[in-house]
Amino acid sequence: MDTVVAVMVPLPAQGHLAQLLHLSRLISARGIPVHYVGSATHNRQAKNRLHGWDVESISNIYFDDLPLPHFITPPPNPNAPTKFPAHLEPTFQAATHLRQPLAGLVSALSTAARRVIIIYDSVMATAAQDAALIPNAEAYCFNSISAFATLFYHLESPGLPTDQGIVIPTGLPKLSNEGCLTDTFQEFIHSQYQSLVFAPDGDLYNSCRPVEGTFLDMLAQKPLLGDKKQWTLGPFHPVQLNPVGVSRRPRHKCLEWLDKQPINSVIYVSFGTMTSISDEQIAELAIGLERSGQRFIWVLREADRGDIYAEEKDGEARTIKLPDGYEERVEGSGVIVRDWAPQLEILAHPSTGGFMSHCGWNSSLESMSMGVPIAAWPMHSDQPRNAMLITEVLKVGITAREWERREELASSDAIANAITLLMTSEEGKDIRMRAKELGVAIRHAVSEEGTSTADLKSFIDHISRSETAS
Repeated sequence: MDTVVAVMVPLPAQGHLAQLLHLSRLISARGIPVHYVGSATHNRQAKNRLHGWDVESISNIYFDDLPLPHFITPPPNPNAPTKFPAHLEPTFQAATHLRQPLAGLVSALSTAARRVIIIYDSVMATAAQDAALIPNAEAYCFNSISAFATLFYHLESPGLPTDQGIVIPTGLPKLSNEGCLTDTFQEFIHSQYQSLVFAPDGDLYNSCRPVEGTFLDMLAQKPLLGDKKQWTLGPFHPVQLNPVGVSRRPRHKCLEWLDKQPINSVIYVSFGTMTSISDEQIAELAIGLERSGQRFIWVLREADRGDIYAEEKDGEARTIKLPDGYEERVEGSGVIVRDWAPQLEILAHPSTGGFMSHCGWNSSLESMSMGVPIAAWPMHSDQPRNAMLITEVLKVGITAREWERREELASSDAIANAITLLMTSEEGKDIRMRAKELGVAIRHAVSEEGTSTADLKSFIDHISRSETAS
């Protein structure tokens, strides 16, 4: 009964699955058994898409395949007026049914463990609530978005007391939340807290003080944090990658192409796993990349469905077409990747000099940690806030697409101009220099002497404490 066991409860979407799998590895490497919980489909997805770490590094993590009711997995709608992935909402709703089997798992673990630590995604609170009430269980809320975005969500929430002297960010432009989420998903988030029967013992962030120290301190204010503890443990992903030839996985062909390009000469273009883009916008982006005259790697694939393996079963994959003759014209100067791309390895490569990104928090942290400046093109959710953090606060990127113009077609000229600004202008050089400096600071945060390493040790010590220290 001297064992402490951790149980991870991610939201079944790639960016959320990946973060908690990375955190699982960090915790298990410190001697605490970790159970990673989800449906068989989503656990398979998390394992298959692990990148940055060697696959053997998760061999000691227990993947618990729990049952979910049948859920529909419609394809994404590239022409939807709001870019939030509404096609994943049935998946998210189905995941709330993990509540009963998760409680059963935690109850079983609790009989042989001194303490069971439940780390749940902030939008999986209802699934975790029965498990959190088990006497020797403790629950910790993992915030999968930036502290900056989290802070604004708190400050803009109805019912926040305004007379308690809360320090808030100043000097930043106004930003509309309209278009960030669908009404259905807003209701889903609200439901996570409306009927919650437990209070988490602490908050966890995948961030670090060089990136968000000011905003983490604001979140730690008593009116916002209450009596909970707060730990900042990130970035979770590796910031030093294995040398070529060490990984057990074959090297992607795009990396071989990168090896032949000059330093800082390639812009990497990817909008994540949850965004579907219209054929018209893809055509403008293609022409803009070509007109910019810059070398590029472009990840051109459809957004994930709720079951990413469903396309293999029903053969309904969307065929994304490029302008006639395009791939022949850009051969040698551009690479189109239509499968899963090794994003961390691309960003860590010395030939990569910029990243045109949707500013999802995983992608933002990965780019910043590798010292790569960002051309920000936010699509939905927390991404507009992340873009503001990158461009207005940290000044390690430029705005490729203003959030206020999200419903308009971005022209090829505007895209080419943004790429040129980031990659070749004097302003772009200054931004690149700041991005490199920030990358050094982030990598130091997870070094032996770093602030994130200290917070991780503090968290491990806290959850491993003796009963008398409680």
